[in-house]
Amino acid sequence: MRSALVTGGAGFLGTHVAARLARDGWRVRATVHRRPPGLRVPGVEYVRADLTRPEDCRRVVAGVERVVMCAAATSGAAVMVATPLAHVTPNVVMNAQMLDAAWTAGVDQFVFVSSSAAYPPTGDRPVAEDEMLAGDPPPVYHAVGWMKRYAEILCELYARRLPRRMRATVVRPSNVYGPWDKFDPATSHVTAALVRRVVARERPLVVWGTGDDVRDLIYVDDFVEGLVRAAEATEDFLAVNVAAGEGHRVRDVLAALLALDGFADADVRFDPTKPATVPIRLVDTRRARERLGFTATTPLATGLARTLAWYRAHRETRDAFEDAHAAPPG
Repeated sequence: MRSALVTGGAGFLGTHVAARLARDGWRVRATVHRRPPGLRVPGVEYVRADLTRPEDCRRVVAGVERVVMCAAATSGAAVMVATPLAHVTPNVVMNAQMLDAAWTAGVDQFVFVSSSAAYPPTGDRPVAEDEMLAGDPPPVYHAVGWMKRYAEILCELYARRLPRRMRATVVRPSNVYGPWDKFDPATSHVTAALVRRVVARERPLVVWGTGDDVRDLIYVDDFVEGLVRAAEATEDFLAVNVAAGEGHRVRDVLAALLALDGFADADVRFDPTKPATVPIRLVDTRRARERLGFTATTPLATGLARTLAWYRAHRETRDAFEDAHAAPPG
């Protein structure tokens, strides 16, 4: 039985990746930090660890063949604008120490979940993998973008530049959404935030920005499928976008949610004075199609309906869980 470590096992992506690997027959260990997992996947070994501590990194990688690095300090747009280093310092430490611990332990492959937010702006043209260093990230993503870029460079170093090499796969997702996402207003991203407001029947329903920002939204099951295929590729080093390959305006996503949830009389108000990110971000998916045979298959309406249904079914317990385990301020 193959063995894998999934860091961030209590988080959105880590929960789904651990479940998929376990279902595929892997022996899975998953790390948790401040909070317990919202969903305990049967057969997964959960271990508590602080990945900013070298000794914890060395302990959790012992005996595994693959590491999937889903752990990250993340938050919403307001925190990113006000305190950008909150996304930098802990992540730089965790990424560097986990790579070193995995390499030292003889791990065969390191899979790093990066971000399409690290790309330079390309307007309404989808950005391709080879353009990562063609310019600076957008100003609002400058700090977190360079943090992700540095981790990617480290991945390539371990895969190509050392006498003893460790395969590395970099997966650059677009905006992932779905069940077990973060719905806490302080930390949620755009889709989860809209789902929460629609289900809560907020009046007025205030949306930050103009509503005209364009995002590529990929349902979480599709994202995990893309990640798994990328991890099975044979290259020593591979960086690949995993995205749906089409953009949607925020106001159109909201309109779809309102229709799906029967909230036709919502009082929607867009607030352009609130923090925003980038006007448009589209992602080129040709490499995933050509090298991995991967194409996202979940239509946006289907994914939104599934996410709404899940959140409605778990709303009280999920909100209580997030309130109880909210990160301390700052």
